[in-house]
Amino acid sequence: MSVVKLDGLVALLEGFPALTGVDLTVDAGEIVFVKGPNGAGKTTLLHLCAGLMQPKDGTGLILGHDLSSERTAIRKRVGLLSHSSGLYRDLTVLENITFWTQIAGVEQSEIDSRISWALERMELDSKLQNQKVRSLSAGQKRRTSLAVFIVRRPDLWLMDEPHAGLDQEGRQIVDDLIEESVGAGATVIVASHDLERVLKLSTRVVTLSGGAVVGADHEGNK
Repeated sequence: MSVVKLDGLVALLEGFPALTGVDLTVDAGEIVFVKGPNGAGKTTLLHLCAGLMQPKDGTGLILGHDLSSERTAIRKRVGLLSHSSGLYRDLTVLENITFWTQIAGVEQSEIDSRISWALERMELDSKLQNQKVRSLSAGQKRRTSLAVFIVRRPDLWLMDEPHAGLDQEGRQIVDDLIEESVGAGATVIVASHDLERVLKLSTRVVTLSGGAVVGADHEGNK
């Protein structure tokens, strides 16, 4: 089953064509590594697949939902880890994770167990949980953003430079989470400059240039 199906997708950023006609199919259970130079359209592609942008032209389905008319439904099932933390500086780690868990619509009966799991998985101990985000290091903020991301357990993981700001232990946690998520039925698209690490995880590599997929897809190392 195709989780992502894009045909001739064009997307504009401030009137500029950031995606110039993307053709891309991603099947369930894949880990797709998207690479390309700065400005190639990698981040725009992830934002588009997350339902955060209205396509200018072409057609697109994400988890069976139309990108032109069903973006709200897409956002409920997709997780996006972006460059920005998405965290509130004056809230604690725990308050941030709780807030975003509630916003995501997680069932009330599952909220506490989901939050405990995410905190434990990202190794955010009780001392860190009660610190305000503004006092955290870059690595601690990234771990908190990842906890917010994984607590939703999305069907499609969209990750932009997921290893950025993390130490070796944190990077390994991300790798493990990606593989575990696919084992649980999710699909993952990763944009990264960490070629060697992400290649080891990937089932397939897609190269973007000039806002379009160029050349043939290449097999990853899995």
